[in-house]
Amino acid sequence: MTDKELRRRLAERLTEKGHLRSGPWRAAVEAVPRHEFLRGGFFERIDGDGPTAWRPVPADGPRWLERCYDDESLVTQIAGTIVPADIRGEIMRAPTSSSTMPGLVVRMHEDLQGEDGHKILEVGSGSGYSTALLCERFGSRRVTSVEVDAGVAARARTALGQIGYTPDLVDGDGLVGHRDGAPYDRLSVTCGVLAVPYEWVAQTRPGGMILATVCGWMYSSELARLTVGEDGTATGRFLGGQISFMLARPHQPPPLGLLPDPDAGDERPAGLAADVLDDWNTRFVAQLAAPRAQKVGLTHDGRTEPLLIDVAAGSWAALRQDGGGRWLVRQGGPARLWDDIEDHVRRWRADGAPALEEFTVTVTPDGQSVTWPAKG
Repeated sequence: MTDKELRRRLAERLTEKGHLRSGPWRAAVEAVPRHEFLRGGFFERIDGDGPTAWRPVPADGPRWLERCYDDESLVTQIAGTIVPADIRGEIMRAPTSSSTMPGLVVRMHEDLQGEDGHKILEVGSGSGYSTALLCERFGSRRVTSVEVDAGVAARARTALGQIGYTPDLVDGDGLVGHRDGAPYDRLSVTCGVLAVPYEWVAQTRPGGMILATVCGWMYSSELARLTVGEDGTATGRFLGGQISFMLARPHQPPPLGLLPDPDAGDERPAGLAADVLDDWNTRFVAQLAAPRAQKVGLTHDGRTEPLLIDVAAGSWAALRQDGGGRWLVRQGGPARLWDDIEDHVRRWRADGAPALEEFTVTVTPDGQSVTWPAKG
């Protein structure tokens, strides 16, 4: 198939899935050649029993063109600097940049509810494909995109220019937005954040919208759509769908360092079993109670047990089952992480465990708050 046929087929698939919902965005998908943003190749994951490994797929590889039009996120950078051309064989490091799956890109563009004439700020240019769709829809002169990684930005800028798009592509920290182009009608974020920075609110006009994925270090995340008010605050709801993005680099969790001794601390019967964190919604609520806690598995006496650790605070909670299957928790440090999580989850459940789409997100100069509707 030609790339034009592949673009048309992608648009049909995204329409069938409900991601593409309007004519202007369908026209953009059919017009923008995604493969031009993947000329450097991409990495594919190698599944196995050990650590996750990645291998390069070069642009002259079999099915490269067809795979560019799959509804799939394609990793374009590993470990902050490594691109497919740098590797022969496999690499076991974490991805740091990608071309996000088209279905998610298009869903976000639709959810942003942009209109003709709107001025757009995109945080996170990535490969440039999402930026190109914005340019096709609104016109290059109305699109600003900020990318923190200079190498990623340079590749995006080249690809965009080669196919005729000329947005204002800024090298810089998207977490502070781009004041020179403000105010914006819409602000779209293609990375995860622990909290929505107030700078984004300040740079969006009253009545404008911000679309960003709010995450935590236990890796439950939700897409929030906020409307900026005349009072300079922003409020809105989560849109559902268990959306996830790579965290913005300044919001990445710190190294764990030396793990705590699981035999230290104070132990008590746990009011909640550790497996409550297997549920996406419950884990999101738990993150609200312990926003800086990371969840890892700790091998102890031949068993792998859940460990929550807040590196900066020095607090931790280790959970285990006794011989009768009862859950116990041992905690140390200045805060009691599992106590806080149990209290938060119990209150949420007492209010009927409302869906995350019913939560309210508010951003003011003092920070972000997330609440759910109280029962009664």
